[in-house]
Amino acid sequence: MGMDTTTATTTTHTATRTMLEYDFMVNAFAASGIVAVLAGVVGYFLVMRGQTFAGHALSHVGFTGATGAVLLGISPMWGMVGFTLAAGVSMGALGEKLAGRDVAIGVILSLALGFGLLFLHFFTAYATQVTALLFGNVLGVNRETLSVLAALAVASLVALAAIMRPLLFASLQPELAEAKGVSLRAVSMMVGPAAAAQNLTTRLSTGLVLAALLALVQAWLGVTLAFYTDWPTSFWITALAALVYGASLIGRR
Repeated sequence: MGMDTTTATTTTHTATRTMLEYDFMVNAFAASGIVAVLAGVVGYFLVMRGQTFAGHALSHVGFTGATGAVLLGISPMWGMVGFTLAAGVSMGALGEKLAGRDVAIGVILSLALGFGLLFLHFFTAYATQVTALLFGNVLGVNRETLSVLAALAVASLVALAAIMRPLLFASLQPELAEAKGVSLRAVSMMVGPAAAAQNLTTRLSTGLVLAALLALVQAWLGVTLAFYTDWPTSFWITALAALVYGASLIGRR
């Protein structure tokens, strides 16, 4: 019995060591970790404000920016970031008018994806690269992209920290916040880990940490399962997110 346990431990250790011997797997763990923590924290406020559909739309709107950038000879990454930022600012300018306008957001999303496919039609040489930006390919992240992700994550968390108090105030007490002079348009903002965290705790600090932790565990476990099963990473991560969210609903009851 003791020998079997030792053998199993050694096998697991060897498998992990083998997995991390590949540079692309090390990059994948680093990239997914960065994105998971950021998405968990930002997603917490996204769920709190009831803007998950807007967040979903923005993630796909970036596809148009990526394809447009490729057409102009610019890095798809920067095209995606720039276009998503512009779309987010535009949505934020609508303020509370955005609430309840799922149809309008859906039309914008469809139009953006349509333009993205049009751009891709005119410049198909980078179809694989741009499609990876739409559906995600964490196993293809290189060192340069990893540095960009880290810089964007730090900048986003710093900005979120700067508006934390007014954002929380505007999320929980929007009418009172506006009466006190807090601009709801100035505090514009992924969903599974954040929603699960809010089902499990009502404390803000605990919820933020739990959301980031759940997202991190799901991302890293998803990457590991993808490595050993050869199934898509995005499938495993989304499946784990849905599983954890379903478990949180049971826990809340």
